[in-house]
Amino acid sequence: MKPWQLLSLLLQYPNREQLAAHAELERAAAGLREIERFLAWQGATPLRELQQAYVQTFDFDRRASLHLTYHTHGDRRQRGLELVRLKRRFAEAGLPLTGGELPDFLPVLLEFAALTSEEGEAVLNELRAPLELVRARLYETESPYADVLDALVDALPKPSRAQVAATRRLAEEGPPTELVGLEPFTAEVVS
Repeated sequence: MKPWQLLSLLLQYPNREQLAAHAELERAAAGLREIERFLAWQGATPLRELQQAYVQTFDFDRRASLHLTYHTHGDRRQRGLELVRLKRRFAEAGLPLTGGELPDFLPVLLEFAALTSEEGEAVLNELRAPLELVRARLYETESPYADVLDALVDALPKPSRAQVAATRRLAEEGPPTELVGLEPFTAEVVS
């Protein structure tokens, strides 16, 4: 069985309920070496520090954003289209997205994979390049969350050559930007 739901829980903002379920999470992670290592760190770290680490890792570092379509589309209009496409896939699978979270948020995608199996895993595999990019960033910053992303990519099929190339391209170029409507504004030189 794939560990999608467990990984989804671990990639959400840490709270008291999550820490209270620590023993249950450890049982669910039995045999998953990366998750066992992550849970050991989590169990030895005070909640406030866990929360600060989460925010520092995922909210203040765009290269580690858990909103995966940001990595491929930036803040361009194409990202909006991709979000609509993802929402439609959720609805077609009988799981319309409710609440305020965007459909490209990795914990939401992992819940979708846990509930739909093949369809959810296909979506995760389609987003392999941004997943690999986030994982690489977590290694660069020596984040304990790298273990969670390791467990995630280990549960997916091996990346194709095209996915490896896409990951390399994203790493080199970063998310695309769009300057629509800014053409008339130029920097004036003041002497």
